[in-house]
Amino acid sequence: MTINIKKCTLKDLRKLQEISCETFNETFKHQNSPENMNAYLEKAFNLQQLEKELSNISSQFFFVYFNNEAAGYLKVNTDHAQSEKMGDESLEIERIYIKNKFQKHGLGKYLLNKAEEIALELNKKKIWLGVWEKNENAIAFYKKMGFVQTGAHSFYMGDEEQTDFIMTKTII
Repeated sequence: MTINIKKCTLKDLRKLQEISCETFNETFKHQNSPENMNAYLEKAFNLQQLEKELSNISSQFFFVYFNNEAAGYLKVNTDHAQSEKMGDESLEIERIYIKNKFQKHGLGKYLLNKAEEIALELNKKKIWLGVWEKNENAIAFYKKMGFVQTGAHSFYMGDEEQTDFIMTKTII
């Protein structure tokens, strides 16, 4: 078993779009309407939007490979790129997704460790993320990894307002 992480560049734009749509769809399609899923996928993962995010110096994307196959990805944000005002001492994990067929191999933990490593390099004191209140497996995983719920915010899936729990881990 070989696990590798590779930082994404603009050359990876189409691969990023493909894995973003695939993992988001696998994770949430069974709990949302097809109309809301399609609206979100088209808005969040169109090539122009992903190019803008990849070009932001305060955001970084990473692919995780399992036996040389792209298995998932991570997006982290600092400073003004954070989706909530959490201050200069925080790093946001905006997206962390593993394809279904690669789950239960420790890849999520591997990506969380990468985010923590980046946060420490940047002298951040906290890591935070938003997780849908109905995503019980993810919430349990984050708790196991040392995150605690510190708030909540709205997330729009198409025209449906949903609630994301904000979970935070202090690292310094």
